[in-house]
Amino acid sequence: MTAPEGDNPTPPAFPMARDCPFAAPAAYRKLRERGPVTRVTLSTGRTAWVVTGYHEVRAVLADPRVSADIRHPNFPALVAGEQEVGARTRPFIRMDPPEHTQFRRMLLAEMTVRKARRMRRDIQRVVDERVDELLAFGPPTDLVRNFAHAVSSTVMCELVGVRRTDPAFRRITGTLGSQVFGGGSSTAEGASEGIGELSSVVDDVIAARVAGPGEDLLSRLVVEQLATGRVSREELVTTLAILIVAGWETTTNQIALSVLALLHQPALLRELREDYSLLPAAVEELLRVLSVGDSIALRTATEDIVVGGHTIPAGDGVIPLLAAANHDPNVFKEPERIDFRRAEKQHVAFSHGVHQCVGQNIARIELNVAVGTLLDRVPTLRSTVSLEEIRFRHDGIAFGPEQLPVTW
Repeated sequence: MTAPEGDNPTPPAFPMARDCPFAAPAAYRKLRERGPVTRVTLSTGRTAWVVTGYHEVRAVLADPRVSADIRHPNFPALVAGEQEVGARTRPFIRMDPPEHTQFRRMLLAEMTVRKARRMRRDIQRVVDERVDELLAFGPPTDLVRNFAHAVSSTVMCELVGVRRTDPAFRRITGTLGSQVFGGGSSTAEGASEGIGELSSVVDDVIAARVAGPGEDLLSRLVVEQLATGRVSREELVTTLAILIVAGWETTTNQIALSVLALLHQPALLRELREDYSLLPAAVEELLRVLSVGDSIALRTATEDIVVGGHTIPAGDGVIPLLAAANHDPNVFKEPERIDFRRAEKQHVAFSHGVHQCVGQNIARIELNVAVGTLLDRVPTLRSTVSLEEIRFRHDGIAFGPEQLPVTW
């Protein structure tokens, strides 16, 4: 078992753009033909190994010898400066156990399936308010900014305990809408500025809860974690800022791209409207097919590891490609076809292993409510431009349309 360098003497450039917004990059098929592991060249000039096979991606994500710690010398950052910013701010998603475990448990306690279900009424209210505003102001509108962004940013604010009447609400949602937080389209300075701006608002909200705790998530974290010394003020600020950004960015893009996929495939839209009981399965299938957070899972091998018969040397960067795994034809029959009745349902859109998305229970409910309510209440919704006219974020934290002009 050897490193697959001989199969790939000239590593292709990565990231790779999508040819179709509703599928993984076509170049992934060529990578898969070479084997489940291929060496690529990043924009930083470093090389890393991308993993494309479904079973191999899951194995890498579950392997304790594969580190998420951004401080490793050869961490496969996608843009220059990303590693330096991450090493300074120390987001918990770029940590390893046991350090990562502390922050994950702190948040998981607030995001169980039971607590997520309790949030459904609040999420429904948020979505209904956003649809009311769409209908009141009338078409045309940009569905990304005026619905997907508005819904996801409001849900994330309310999750931590910031309501629309709170002065911090506009500061948080405004920062989310105006800053670039990472990915290939950002710079180190831009990402640092975005996190710094959001962290400043979060710090002010924490100060208010320290002075007078309430009944919200942030208050519980202040009382149970900050006041007891389990986390520092800086750690709590960073954790909440990253939680808000991650939940907002991925869900905004998933909502917008899901609606776009349905609008451009009328048969699917008709199938769903004829049987809304398919909605949960439709959301799961759209999560699989669209895989908006494809390359979020950046890793480094801490020991020599064997993946798909190939050895990845200790110290090398590893990128398990979630979209490639979710489009593996050995696991998903006709992977690019959206099938609400698909038998194979174990996708990795929320990643896998100890770093699996901490907010996936809430995200699932949010997607069900947002997509289902919009299609139900705006039955004549349609795009005003062709698919070729829509610009997409190919190198952001999450893939999705920059704008989605619609009417009804």
